[in-house]
Amino acid sequence: MAFVRACSLGELEEDTPKRVEIDGTPVSVVRTGGEVFAINDICSHANVSLSEGEVEDCAIECWLHGSSFDLRTGKPSGLPATRPVPVYPVQIEGDDVLVSVTQES
Repeated sequence: MAFVRACSLGELEEDTPKRVEIDGTPVSVVRTGGEVFAINDICSHANVSLSEGEVEDCAIECWLHGSSFDLRTGKPSGLPATRPVPVYPVQIEGDDVLVSVTQES
């Protein structure tokens, strides 16, 4: 698994998604409840950026139709979305947030 620097911890405001691109993959990095999560930034229902939505109770809400996705699993918790979005492993090294978007073989 290859971890890549996504941003610094200082760039993350609590409950405010930050969009980054890692190896061509759009990722929303979120700091909430003392943890940092990385989830694919594209809604599985409407193909819009999740980082433009709101974060509450460890979920990110799509701004267009209101579907929420669990930041830990990527599973949708409300319609109209029915398919999960990928989540990615996160490591913190000092002030750096590292994310891996690669799959192990």
